[in-house]
Amino acid sequence: MTGRVEGPLKVTGRAEYGADHTFPGLVHGYVVLSTIAHGEIDTMDVAAAKGAPGVIGVYTPFDPLELRTPTTQFMGETWVPLQDKEVTYYGQPIGFVVAETYEQARDAAMLVEVSYLTRPALTSLQEGLASAEDAPESRGVPSAFAVLAEGVESIEDALAESPVVVEATYTTASQHHAPMEPHSAVAVWGPDGLTIYSGNQGSDLQAAELAMALDAKPSEVHAVNPFVGGAFGGKGRTSTPAFLAAAAARVLDRPVKAVLSREQVFTATAGRAATVQKIALGAEHDGTLNALRHDSWCSTPMDRSFVEPTSHGTSREWYATRNLAISQKMVPLTIPPSTFMRAPGEAPGSFALESAIDELAIALGMDPIELRQRNNSTAPPGKDLQWSSKHLDECFRVGAARFGWADRAPRGRTDGNWLVGMGTATAMFPALRFPATVGVTLLPDDTAVVATSGADPGTGLLTVLSLVGGESLDISSDRVVPQLGDSTLPPGGMSGGSTATASAGTAIMIAAAKAIDELLALASSPGAPFDGMDVSYADGRVLAGDRTMSFGELLRALDRPSLSVTGSSAPGEELTKHSFSSFGAQFCEVRVHKWTREIRVSRMLGVFDAGRIINPVAARSQILGGMIWGVSAALHEGLEVEENGSFANGDFAGYLIPVNADIPDVDVHFLEYPDTLHNSVGAKGLGEIGIVGMAAAVANAVHNATGIRVRHIPILIEDLLEES
Repeated sequence: MTGRVEGPLKVTGRAEYGADHTFPGLVHGYVVLSTIAHGEIDTMDVAAAKGAPGVIGVYTPFDPLELRTPTTQFMGETWVPLQDKEVTYYGQPIGFVVAETYEQARDAAMLVEVSYLTRPALTSLQEGLASAEDAPESRGVPSAFAVLAEGVESIEDALAESPVVVEATYTTASQHHAPMEPHSAVAVWGPDGLTIYSGNQGSDLQAAELAMALDAKPSEVHAVNPFVGGAFGGKGRTSTPAFLAAAAARVLDRPVKAVLSREQVFTATAGRAATVQKIALGAEHDGTLNALRHDSWCSTPMDRSFVEPTSHGTSREWYATRNLAISQKMVPLTIPPSTFMRAPGEAPGSFALESAIDELAIALGMDPIELRQRNNSTAPPGKDLQWSSKHLDECFRVGAARFGWADRAPRGRTDGNWLVGMGTATAMFPALRFPATVGVTLLPDDTAVVATSGADPGTGLLTVLSLVGGESLDISSDRVVPQLGDSTLPPGGMSGGSTATASAGTAIMIAAAKAIDELLALASSPGAPFDGMDVSYADGRVLAGDRTMSFGELLRALDRPSLSVTGSSAPGEELTKHSFSSFGAQFCEVRVHKWTREIRVSRMLGVFDAGRIINPVAARSQILGGMIWGVSAALHEGLEVEENGSFANGDFAGYLIPVNADIPDVDVHFLEYPDTLHNSVGAKGLGEIGIVGMAAAVANAVHNATGIRVRHIPILIEDLLEES
């Protein structure tokens, strides 16, 4: 069993997160938020705030901090606060108060008086559907895309010719990342520039954005984030506290700490978009899919900065079908921004697609697993590139046996006052890699440092560095010192998209091979202990004949303080040869009370084909978190927008998330088929696939138990009362 490298620090409270840092002369900033959903700031009276105890600075669009909008190739434009008077959502950052203490800054912020020129607000996705716009290209596919069999003129014709057709509309609520660690930053300027301590999913990316925003040289910005208390996509971009703290610290020449309150996190950061999805499935009587149409709409902020690619993330690739048509539209709303959130596109998209597949199975009188296996794809429809490896059928076979699927009754069963049902769903998430560079340094004490600037937002990447580093250097992992979360380290990019292990792991293998080559060249160089000898390497030692030295002994003999190399990896020609994905089968059993209609998840199982599993303990933890989040999406989570644009449940008191009592024992099983066509490590992504399909599995189980088909999430008690 492999524990987390950073585990002792975290459980003893010695792990320092961004807001844990403090410095002499530190002052505190508090963000002022808008109280309208749409309009323009007319005036801001800050006199009372400036005169409040301890206040040393008040900044607004009328007296802004000097910041620019950063644009990067990877992330595009990142919004920067206080740069204009436009308000496009309730809770938008519009001011920043800095004082000697947090309480003084908070209290003074309450004294800022704002008047607005209000404009009509549009906060309802349903009401905005009529004004929907075509979404931009997603994953290399246009917003509207079709694959039609020869002689078929339209998807409607294909559906009309199908003996069995199922068509329905599904909706998913807007959600929030709700990380345990609120977005925060501590900014310190010194002779060499800025050091920023802020939880983020990529320290080098954060440093680059801040350098552009502050008009500073890249070498003048040092971002540090060794520990991140939850991210899930919500800390991919530089946060409002980081921008404001950095700019204010420069003006005031004092360290500045800015921490969003829990309520502020819900609006001053971004969440998951709400969606509407219309799906039509046409099949032969034997279950063969003849046609699949998936039309999607999602909410997007007024700047159109993010689209939730539900149809493109699922129906584009999941099932073999002769005819396929997908479309994606967006509805600009005056609501807080949306962004990447665990399995963006796949999580809400799978609820619609996998619910529809379940409905088709019922219409056909066919077992839902058999229907999925009958339409198993060898490649995405319309593409010649077959999956590099795919064992989804085995996931379902193993899962069905472990879960007791053979005992499932088509109309559920009764246990006392409880209606019991089972549901299943497919899970898929693209296996990706991002460019990454890793440094390997061999030291005289026979340890090795493996370092990259990326982040570990709880995913276990720090431990992966030690495990893959030890394996690649042929030493025990406890002799590897992993380093992460510092922009001065070799650029590791973003920890997101379920890419970190494959990306960093491949770079580690390249760097380790280079380190060993240089070590051997050094060992046999003139005057070295193995001068002119034919040397080899094993178990952390240099070998020649009957002579052997550890790499540390060799470095000491040569009076070398270290041997350092870097290795870089990026997606390459494999993308022209195969399609890549992780796969899984989700199973769920629910119990619905006959009279109260209370829903309880009683059993869950996920079986996954995700390549080589580097750390089984952390891998299981990742999947558990995703599956639990899927239950949360199905039964708990949903932001509720008030008429004025504010969130009715924008805090942990009102925004429902599961607690221990909501989650039963969860079973996770991995099929370990290393996929070396994808990367040299053989690992595929795990961070996000655990959530995919689980909400549909819950909804399908609810239908099996009650006979009631609920086509929206979260599912509420009242959804099951009407037909009880």
